[in-house]
Amino acid sequence: MSKILTWNVNGIRAAQKGGFLKWFAEQSADVICVQETKARPEQLDEQMLHPEGYHSFWHSAEKPGYSGTAIYSKRDPLEVRYGIGIPEIDREGRVIVAEYADFAVVNAYFPNSQRDHARLGYKLEFCDAMLGFLEHYRNAGKSVVLCGDLNIAHRPIDLKNPRSNENNAGYLPEERAWMDKVLHPKGPAYVDAFRHFTPDPDHYTWWSYRPGVREKNIGWRLDYFVVNPEFRDRLKRCEIQSQVRGSDHCPVRLELKS
Repeated sequence: MSKILTWNVNGIRAAQKGGFLKWFAEQSADVICVQETKARPEQLDEQMLHPEGYHSFWHSAEKPGYSGTAIYSKRDPLEVRYGIGIPEIDREGRVIVAEYADFAVVNAYFPNSQRDHARLGYKLEFCDAMLGFLEHYRNAGKSVVLCGDLNIAHRPIDLKNPRSNENNAGYLPEERAWMDKVLHPKGPAYVDAFRHFTPDPDHYTWWSYRPGVREKNIGWRLDYFVVNPEFRDRLKRCEIQSQVRGSDHCPVRLELKS
């Protein structure tokens, strides 16, 4: 297994109309993770449920048209986990896990803290629960690839206008502090795969739909691949597919060494 992609599609049915299946076929990926599906499997056609050569697994929110995650996989996983065992998180369909022999792919759609920070507490609870979930795999000797929309721009380099966004959801001090903890060399020491290869600015994965914003590249990097440090040597390449449209987010592609 060598190619994994992640994409917040902001509605899988809308993405299908925007060319999702054409993009999908061009990737030749082993695993494709999508977030914010906003649909249940029974609402989708056969092409979306079973692209040729792929299994698919869906974790939908209880609330219709909201949240949701899915994994497309060429190889049938050893096990698929729907959620992380915490009801208030799992009812929103925010996490789905595909376990393989050598590692687990954790596809996650982190909550938005919201404009008035009304869900910041929930977001931080989710973040801490996610770290504990990853550490459970790691302590059992299994590597993890966390991917998805983390809804956090970690550092000033990860958004176009950091100063004017210091009190905005996605760039709050509490959110960035959690990322600091996860990636700290003296802490859990997880690896941000994109930054492992690309230290320079102006690389984003989300743009507002306001006219001209994407064309001017006024964006945020909210979508990640994060791996445990023991897995670092497997990283080959991590690229943002900023030219791909069909959502306010764009895909991110991770390539692994065999």
